[in-house]
Amino acid sequence: MQVVQLTRASAGPCSALVTDPLRTVRPGLRALLDQLEPAAAMLANQVGDVLAFTSGFRRLAGPIGMLEGDPPNLNRFVFTDPRARDVYPDWAHVADEQVAVLKDGPPRPDFTDWLTAMAGDEFTQRADRVPGLPRPHGLLRLQHPQAGPLRLAYEMMTLPGDNGLRLVVHLPADEATTEALRGLAPLRLVAQ
Repeated sequence: MQVVQLTRASAGPCSALVTDPLRTVRPGLRALLDQLEPAAAMLANQVGDVLAFTSGFRRLAGPIGMLEGDPPNLNRFVFTDPRARDVYPDWAHVADEQVAVLKDGPPRPDFTDWLTAMAGDEFTQRADRVPGLPRPHGLLRLQHPQAGPLRLAYEMMTLPGDNGLRLVVHLPADEATTEALRGLAPLRLVAQ
């Protein structure tokens, strides 16, 4: 279903076609993910649903609980799962970045209303103050339950023509993280 949404840009009102968040991944993008193995990479839509990922991402994100839910959702994990505050030593920064990603795309009142109800002030106060400009790259610190402290460099690329789909790749930022990731055992999940 497509809905015409009126928005206000800096030059004045304009009409933008807003579609439902993408829920499928085309074969070419799945093939691209295969080529990124063993890196921890994933494809996420505009609201943070994790639609596809590499086995490296499964080994990284599965044990922390990020891949739970159908579909797994980054915002749901960050804002409503108590484990997120233990996993992310810089939780406030991660939460700010998730809000920036949400605000960077077209408005999603159904999802933001749900997140507001579930997360309350942790989400709404950020939504009021965080600009919609997520960092396309940076450093993410994780406290992994199996691998211990990790430092991951990330690159986030929005895929034009794919309705707000983002490719996010996490790479070890130091030798200690490289070694810790090598020690992660494969994690079996039912479906991707």
